[in-house]
Amino acid sequence: IGALDIAHAILDVTPTPRETPEELWMPRPEPGRLKLLLDAATEAGHRPAEVVENLRAAVLDVAASGRKLATAFGGIFSALRTAMWAAPGSPLNVPISTHRRFAVARASLEDFKRVRKAHGGTVNDVVLAVVSGALRNWLLSRGEAVISTTTIRAMTPMSVRASGSGGRDGTPGDVSAILVDLPVGEPNPVVRLHHVSHAMRVHSDSGESVGATALVRLGGFAPPTLHALGARVANGFAQRIYNLVVTNVPGPQFPLYAGGARLLEIFPVVPLAKNQGLSIGVNSYDGGVYFGLNADREALADVDTLAGLLTESLEELVGTVL
Repeated sequence: IGALDIAHAILDVTPTPRETPEELWMPRPEPGRLKLLLDAATEAGHRPAEVVENLRAAVLDVAASGRKLATAFGGIFSALRTAMWAAPGSPLNVPISTHRRFAVARASLEDFKRVRKAHGGTVNDVVLAVVSGALRNWLLSRGEAVISTTTIRAMTPMSVRASGSGGRDGTPGDVSAILVDLPVGEPNPVVRLHHVSHAMRVHSDSGESVGATALVRLGGFAPPTLHALGARVANGFAQRIYNLVVTNVPGPQFPLYAGGARLLEIFPVVPLAKNQGLSIGVNSYDGGVYFGLNADREALADVDTLAGLLTESLEELVGTVL
């Protein structure tokens, strides 16, 4: 979300670049410690009410920190409870190197909306169902055993919007992370979508999303974007709790420009955690949906195949729409 805000700031919404008149700026000399102390004392003397307000804010901040700590502990217990049921074994979870492969896939946002309208759920549910179908066929192409109960657990950072909250241009103002078992063993694409939609509703309603977010807070991180949240979850828990990260960040549905050149596509790159051979980032922009697949070079030499299977998985779902 923060990254898209920066994009809005540095890119134009029209092909004609904005006028940026030059302004000569010269820095003042750096003040010494004595001058800083005197300036602060003088300012406090001129505005005593502000000093009182700062003290009051400090007290309130301590109280707020206590509430946040209690919430974090509740989330940590939820996360530890989840960790008791380890993520299923998967060829995605292997020791990784420092070398990477990157593949992309493109789709139309309208296709995702058509599927959502026909079968219910959310656009994000459709995205996860498409990923599920692609992973299923990828496992089969590798000769892996896939039965009806086979699942792959994904950690999915999501935008959540509280009542009356939100960022600029209507973007959600908070982030949560949900652990969902993708039903890769289910051969029917519509049933896969229903499984995903149900799982997302159950996790959201149960509050288990706090558990995954708490892992990030426990590490002292406060990442501003969904992709950063996916990248910074504590590595020590990663392999036990989930098999891969799938992020989905909605972007502006109108074209952006840089110096008169139109921005055509946006592909996210989500870093890999320890023993995580694959991460999938998804961005929507100007009527398109763009998948970025970041993989370990040796573990997923066939990541291009998986990217192509994403397109086939979406086509399979679109084919069910009357």
